[in-house]
Amino acid sequence: MPPFDVPEGDPFGPHNLPYGVFSPSGSTERRVGVRLGDQVLDAGAAAAALGSPHHALLARPTLNTLLAAGRPAWTEVRRAVTAWVTDPAHREAVEPLFHPLSEVTLHLPFEVADYVDFYASENHARNVGRIFRPDAEDSLTPNWKHLPIGYHGRSGTVVVSGTDVVRPSGQRKGPADPAPVFGPSIRLDIEAEVGFVVGVPSALGRPVTLGDFREHVFGLCLLNDWSARDIQAWEYVPLGPFLGKSFATSVSAWITPLEALDHARVAPPERTHPLLPYLDDSAPGIEPGGYDLRISIAVNGQVVSEPPFSTMYWTAAQQLAHMTVNGASLRTGDLYGSGTVSGPEERQRGSLLELTWNGRDPLELPEGKRAFLEDGDVVTLSAWAPGADGRRVGLGEVSGRVVAG
Repeated sequence: MPPFDVPEGDPFGPHNLPYGVFSPSGSTERRVGVRLGDQVLDAGAAAAALGSPHHALLARPTLNTLLAAGRPAWTEVRRAVTAWVTDPAHREAVEPLFHPLSEVTLHLPFEVADYVDFYASENHARNVGRIFRPDAEDSLTPNWKHLPIGYHGRSGTVVVSGTDVVRPSGQRKGPADPAPVFGPSIRLDIEAEVGFVVGVPSALGRPVTLGDFREHVFGLCLLNDWSARDIQAWEYVPLGPFLGKSFATSVSAWITPLEALDHARVAPPERTHPLLPYLDDSAPGIEPGGYDLRISIAVNGQVVSEPPFSTMYWTAAQQLAHMTVNGASLRTGDLYGSGTVSGPEERQRGSLLELTWNGRDPLELPEGKRAFLEDGDVVTLSAWAPGADGRRVGLGEVSGRVVAG
């Protein structure tokens, strides 16, 4: 099918147009691409062919130059690309610049600067609390409803979808073990998350307000925060996650601009505690910060959970405001994860830790039971969001296969 003739219901139609980086078949050159249906448009080549003023932003090996250009430029480029793929006047020039998605190599779409991960789902936090602190009066920690809890991760191990994940080794110690041992993790897990990609940096010492979220954040991607639960359990007190998390974080190859998700914006869950002013998204003039994203988790091709992102207690705007409120600066290419997305139902949990209740209730798969991941297992996260006129906005997928270390 010619690339211009995308079926009406395709989630990657001209209402979407996510950005990525690809190499054409037979080439190692990296180019900015825009997905339309099952085709990838060479955006830099299209800009050159049409004499576009946006050529300097798009003829690049990563998205970082475009990310740094800012909201007005993002809007102009999106408007231009939409015209390129919908206006018949451009068809002759643009059509030869499409590449079948099945024939290209997709790369990490941007150079990751800093990576921060949050813990923003109340359902997930309560499940974890019930698993590890079953006798506690409250399954949430005292600070949870007052601030978005997070930690600084390892940007150098962020990898694009399709990259194998090597089973990590480290220290682990079971409750009955007399001493720690070293070896491969035997409780390898995933966390279904959404990643937010920062474009415009901020100055050191200048917090970013809730209202400035869209001026700094370009778009979002799917994110799998691989987790070695046994390594994590032994190391995390008192400073939090380290080697149990830092070995790999997978992201989808496509970055969906926030502008493509305007019809998916929703109000977050009702707040049960008063918030300090810098986090108070009920203030006049603050737009709804939630997103209605429908996520699916598949293990070896079998869907095991469908977490709803709309249930996240803390929004991406609040997370951005919190991680800069102390004056910490943003850099182009910063990535921050939402935290595990879990809904209120059992089939909406975003990690194997929750789905199997820490291994007590293994999943039934065609290959056998799974409490945690085994070598050769493939985990795929996919998602979509509602768009205008009943259309779906596809968010692509992030997939990774576990291999022995």
